[in-house]
Amino acid sequence: MVRTIAAKEVTLGQLKQEFGLRQSPDPDFFLERSIAQDSLTETEQHLLDRVKANFEALMEDPPILENSVKMVVISPLLDLAGFYRPPFRLETETSIEITTEDEGLVIRGRIDVLVLKNRLWLLVIESKRSDFSVTRAIPQALAYMLGNPEIDRPTFGMVTNGNEFLFLKATRQPVTQYANSRLFSLVNPDNELYSVLQILKGLGREAIENN
Repeated sequence: MVRTIAAKEVTLGQLKQEFGLRQSPDPDFFLERSIAQDSLTETEQHLLDRVKANFEALMEDPPILENSVKMVVISPLLDLAGFYRPPFRLETETSIEITTEDEGLVIRGRIDVLVLKNRLWLLVIESKRSDFSVTRAIPQALAYMLGNPEIDRPTFGMVTNGNEFLFLKATRQPVTQYANSRLFSLVNPDNELYSVLQILKGLGREAIENN
């Protein structure tokens, strides 16, 4: 009998049991320092400072709902990363379905934001309201990433609640595995949106160079 569950309800345990997903033991599998090589201009830093200030102002009357997170934080980041222009293409609320090999389990959901280059899924973005822990969104984002039809290429993801940011990398060849970056947070004294944008720009640069 086929079981169908919503992506937002899936657990890491289910992904490990049903799809063989494992956390990579290789410390260099996702090394964000090697990706974030693009320096930021003063204009970019100024704009990111405004994004942080806008978010902090909204946090004075929490919670900030998911759509507000997309508008105030994610949208300017995608703009500064260059993902609104060719060769990239954006899709929102993209339906996804993944099925186990024995077709006993089906996971369905909708990706908040999907950044593509040609047929490559560059980045899957899952956003949550400000009082939602980003770690709770990891299984959901990984489920979407495992649905990438380009099984011979890695897929990257980002989960955020506007305040915290976590990047993910998943592959299905030669084995199904994933790793995550360190957690970036706007609570920290420095503006860690600088690092977030550097990683986004680095992923975009690598997608262009490798295709």
